[in-house]
Amino acid sequence: MSRYDAVVFDLDDTLCRRVADPAAGYAAAFETLEVDPFGSPAALWAELDGDPDPDDHIGYLGVGFARLAAQHDRRDVDPVALAEAFYAGIDHGAVEFTDGAPDAIALAEEHGPVGLITNGPAHRQEAKVRTLELGDRLDSIVYAGDLPRRKPHVDPFETVTDALGAAPGRTVYVGNSLRYDVAGAHNAGLASAWYQPERTDPDPYSPDHILQDLRELKGVLG
Repeated sequence: MSRYDAVVFDLDDTLCRRVADPAAGYAAAFETLEVDPFGSPAALWAELDGDPDPDDHIGYLGVGFARLAAQHDRRDVDPVALAEAFYAGIDHGAVEFTDGAPDAIALAEEHGPVGLITNGPAHRQEAKVRTLELGDRLDSIVYAGDLPRRKPHVDPFETVTDALGAAPGRTVYVGNSLRYDVAGAHNAGLASAWYQPERTDPDPYSPDHILQDLRELKGVLG
């Protein structure tokens, strides 16, 4: 007998990854403001702190642009305006499955009800769901960005298990973030399967399972 009755997935960097060229969008942001470019996407990522703030993507990116502007002695550029231009140019539907994701979804479908929780709002994340053709395959999709509280709060997890008719203790949540996915699943009483291809140390968190390849979900489901 399997230890789990239902499977719920995270979306970004678990089931899918971006395929758009960040360099093109980065250059376009400067062109929109009609200012000379500085830095690079890689330099911007290096100046960002931790995971994106789901409540303030512009402020999150703006901090990175502000630090780059100081490094390049550019007082003539508004970092927030740059962040707005950069974010506005992102094609949210330009994604592809991560390695093993289609197989993992198929395994979950054969096993029982399947759900998805993403911290983004529907107006941004639905484009990814359409690209991946997941709308008709999943039994429940929770856009936590439209809820009062997102992961790692328990609200999205309670919403999805209620929709699936699954007990939290008999549900496994698959995600790549320790701070959002593993922490949230733990607090809501779900088992966690941390997707980490690099096999890094999860300390101080303690996921119930660690997946280097999403196809390893087969062993988790037993």
